[in-house]
Amino acid sequence: MARSTQYRLGKDVNLKKEIVRDLSGRRITDRRVKQIVKEVRQKTAGRPSLTKPNVISPEVKARVPIQLKRALDRKAVQSGKSPSQLIRAALERYLL
Repeated sequence: MARSTQYRLGKDVNLKKEIVRDLSGRRITDRRVKQIVKEVRQKTAGRPSLTKPNVISPEVKARVPIQLKRALDRKAVQSGKSPSQLIRAALERYLL
């Protein structure tokens, strides 16, 4: 198992007065920091929202018999879709 790197939060830096460089040697400016923050926020963990951007989609859980779960998994593999995609499609057909 790989060891995770432990990072410590350092003191705030005034990027107008202090020169800080990235691994490529480019100077990090306040403008660059804002750009990096924007990129990180756009690449948040998990799948994109099904509701709308920046809104967490509700999650629905249900217990099913093992034969239904196996059938779902087989169908997902056959169709090249995820089980979640198949469940959403089935619910939309049944309820909407």
